[in-house]
Amino acid sequence: MCNLHIYSGFMATNGPALPTDGLLAAFRCVLRPLARLSVASGLPYARIDDLLRQVLVEAASEAHAQLPPERRVSRISTTLGLNRREVTRLYRTREEQLPAPPSHATRLFLKWQSDSRFRDTAGALKQLPRQGPGFTFEQLAQEITRDVHPRSLLGELCRLGLARHDEVEDEVELIVDAFVPRGDAGRMLGFLGSNVGDHFEAAVSNVLGDGREHFEQAIFADELSVESVQAFRETISRQWQALRAAAVPALETLIDLDRAVGRVQDQRVRIGLFSWSAPMIAPPAFPTKARAAAKGGAAAKGGAKGAAEGGGKGGASAARGRDPIRRARNSKKKDLG
Repeated sequence: MCNLHIYSGFMATNGPALPTDGLLAAFRCVLRPLARLSVASGLPYARIDDLLRQVLVEAASEAHAQLPPERRVSRISTTLGLNRREVTRLYRTREEQLPAPPSHATRLFLKWQSDSRFRDTAGALKQLPRQGPGFTFEQLAQEITRDVHPRSLLGELCRLGLARHDEVEDEVELIVDAFVPRGDAGRMLGFLGSNVGDHFEAAVSNVLGDGREHFEQAIFADELSVESVQAFRETISRQWQALRAAAVPALETLIDLDRAVGRVQDQRVRIGLFSWSAPMIAPPAFPTKARAAAKGGAAAKGGAKGAAEGGGKGGASAARGRDPIRRARNSKKKDLG
């Protein structure tokens, strides 16, 4: 029977500690893709081990920020089970990793994608003359920055495989629908760290229940064919284009408004959408009679299963002992009549 779930909700854990088994299971899910990337890249375990120790020390230091440095080292040592000498070494070598600002090429690409001036009446992206009268690529580039020559920005977009310059007609067109800089491993890894890192920060903040509720939801389903997954990707692409077209101008307007009224502009936001498909993991086999009974029971209850779990608003009741899966099933039955 197909499982169609909507992941949405806020898990507060201000009371008892998180269950160790569940915590380790979540860690395994998060670490498995990182391990695959490490093996594929030939990154040795010793480098990963040292990095893990560093970030643990950083997190423990933040958790005990109220303590003076000499006492903080002892507390970190006790918290992590590392000796004081190792904590001191890692504490001194820690580096603050600030998120890199978007490049001029990124901003130009997003502007071109989202601004209605660059689309025709059918909604298709226009080709732009590189220069000359009217609206041109050079004018667009100068709206982004006057510190970099438009010709340099054009060269960067072409190098990344995002745009094409027809030198005969002297026109420029975007040739992809998403900023995926092919052949630039450094930038791709930067996207991986920033996008996944912020997503994980949002999910962890929701689980820890520190008062900052972040929007973090997902829909997942099984019992699909390869053909159905391919077909559904078109729906995902359309939804992302609509979100991007609405979000970028709205954010630019808010930034301009903050600047105009003199507000402190010290906040950042990241909005993302991802999809992932893979073969289903076959459940363990059990006796035929039990399987038949289970199917009969499901049929008697009637309909697909649903669940509401996890990050964002609306799921705090799960932490109060209610069963979100049962609640969603009952709601589904009402919808089905």
